[in-house]
Amino acid sequence: MDAKHFDQWVDTSLSAFEAALDGLVPEKAPAGLGEAMRYAALGGGKRLRPLLVLASCAAVGGDGFAAMRAACAVELIHAYSLVHDDMPCMDNDVLRRGKPTTHVKFGEAQAMLAGDAMQALAFEVLTPGDGIAPALQARLCAQLARASGYDGMAGGQAIDLASIGKALDETTLRDMHRRKTGVLLQASVMMGAACGAVPAQATESLSRYGAALGLAFQVVDDILDVTQDSEVLGKTAGKDQDANKPTYVSVLGLEPARQLAQQLRAEAKAALAASGLADVSLLSLLADSVVERVN
Repeated sequence: MDAKHFDQWVDTSLSAFEAALDGLVPEKAPAGLGEAMRYAALGGGKRLRPLLVLASCAAVGGDGFAAMRAACAVELIHAYSLVHDDMPCMDNDVLRRGKPTTHVKFGEAQAMLAGDAMQALAFEVLTPGDGIAPALQARLCAQLARASGYDGMAGGQAIDLASIGKALDETTLRDMHRRKTGVLLQASVMMGAACGAVPAQATESLSRYGAALGLAFQVVDDILDVTQDSEVLGKTAGKDQDANKPTYVSVLGLEPARQLAQQLRAEAKAALAASGLADVSLLSLLADSVVERVN
């Protein structure tokens, strides 16, 4: 697939995704809660996780309805995590996706509740009354729960907060970011694959692809934090350095971090090549977009 057709696929997929997510996030939750949820979840972000779900499903010829539900669920988990991470008790940030963070806009209590409600909604989205077989519902819920919990995103954030001002070696840093960022990206790939019938070889290869891509995303994030300004990023630039948090740039240096991102892209593409799947071009081009992005 060439760049033009890839861009067309992205535009078409995101249009369908945004419509689906808009229909799932309620406007009329009590006491303005729906407004806060929609502010946090809709109209912004790279939407990488949903695209990974949809691309992985396409690679295995899976069920589109289940994949779209999974894409929405993953993004709801991601959105809730950003709301909570931005709060004063965590990263204390005031800018996200080019606009005030949810707690700045709605207050801390409402932001906390919006995050809680989006987390719960994610699992409600995965368990509709019909359209997804019960066994697949259970599998998707288990994958998302594992990626979100103590051994995944929440555990990584706990390590991140405990590591402020500490010198970490690369192994510890990699484990932190594998949990905090990588596991949910990997789960996005595997949830898309779960929507189809996948041979064991392809499942293992897609898992390795997701792991490499997830780490590459964080390495590039660390690079952009010190090389781009807030206007381009849509969030506060240099905040990790200001908070004395360990990053790939602070541990390895800027150029070695860039080299690592390229190495991880190569690992991701090698995993795809070993999958035995007929067409993994969407996933391959998504890996390029992760490493080559500017925000």
